[in-house]
Amino acid sequence: MQITSKLSRLDILLMAFCTGLIVANIYYCQPLVILIAKDFSLTETDAGRITYITQIGYALGLFLLVPLGDMFERKRQILVITSMAILALLMAAVSRSFLLLEVASLLIGACSIVPQLILPLAANLSSDENRGANIGIIMSGLLVGILASRAVSGSIGFWLGWRAVYYMAAAICVLLIGLMAKRFPQSFPAFKGTYQQLMGSMFGYIKTQPALRETSLINFLAFAVISAFWTTMVLFLANPPFNLQTLQIGLFGIAGAAGALAAPLVGKLSDGNNPRKNLMIGFVLQMISIALFYFTNNHLYLFVIGIVLIDIGQQAIHVTNQTRIYTLIPEARNRLNTIFMSVSFIGASCGSALGLWLWDQGGWALFCYGMTGIIILNIFIYLFYGRKVKNVSFNSN
Repeated sequence: MQITSKLSRLDILLMAFCTGLIVANIYYCQPLVILIAKDFSLTETDAGRITYITQIGYALGLFLLVPLGDMFERKRQILVITSMAILALLMAAVSRSFLLLEVASLLIGACSIVPQLILPLAANLSSDENRGANIGIIMSGLLVGILASRAVSGSIGFWLGWRAVYYMAAAICVLLIGLMAKRFPQSFPAFKGTYQQLMGSMFGYIKTQPALRETSLINFLAFAVISAFWTTMVLFLANPPFNLQTLQIGLFGIAGAAGALAAPLVGKLSDGNNPRKNLMIGFVLQMISIALFYFTNNHLYLFVIGIVLIDIGQQAIHVTNQTRIYTLIPEARNRLNTIFMSVSFIGASCGSALGLWLWDQGGWALFCYGMTGIIILNIFIYLFYGRKVKNVSFNSN
């Protein structure tokens, strides 16, 4: 793929900014579950369906739309999909039935895949020695957007109602379209085949790239843990002994945003040989955080510490894995990213559904047991693949 211009430091920061604000569309709904449940006279568990429906939509968008970045001019694709996101957000804002809100949530997820078009664009324009650091900076924007979105959503939902959040998100996307149209570089893809050939080539990569299989499986489970937590913690904090309101619950996203600051450091570490060591650091931090959540009881300071640690752990896993796949086949970065992120967000959707089910069956304790089991399974996958890639350098991975 040829690019008409090079990225400056300002361009990287702009990409991080746009990435964070667009990906936030997927997560605004999480602190709003309680308000939506009241508005539509549903149980909190039933209203929580929109959290994983949005993630399913995101996975579908990743699988069906992101590969087109290897086939069509990416800047135009970004602008068109962001325009579609505006319509989906407005549909959610005006919905008068929960079914319509569910449909809108699916579309919001599918039209919020722009960050996964921006990341390959940045990877293409970055040198080998700076690629991980640049991805880390953009990932910081993405993670801050994810985590800060919960605080913003909770606050606006509390004061103005949950519909106002979707109106606000649509207005932000309108502003971003103008900004991206002016500053983003154009790209000219090298792939000349049909859409069917484009999609078919992805299955060949799954078969021939063991590093792609490993990173995707590990991310599936890591995203399941983090998504299950952010979905279920709303119910945990809204019930006794805390009985917190939407505004207060949303503020916990600020603690998670602190963990996003680790992304540039992880990205730099991922530019060296054998970055897989960062994965074990992520697993350990996830395990510690779940222990802190289990023993929280009335001690919310343990809960806050756990939030910071679980998000740093997620950064260590995700940024490392994403940097690794971008070194595999440069001309197919969109397709590799499609496989990687589709699997990741299927994991996120499954995690949200599992978290709600565990909460319904056995409360917070059962949720913590279930997440511990997933982390242990991820460690086994890591060790299994470790025997295959032991002593293999990063670039050959």
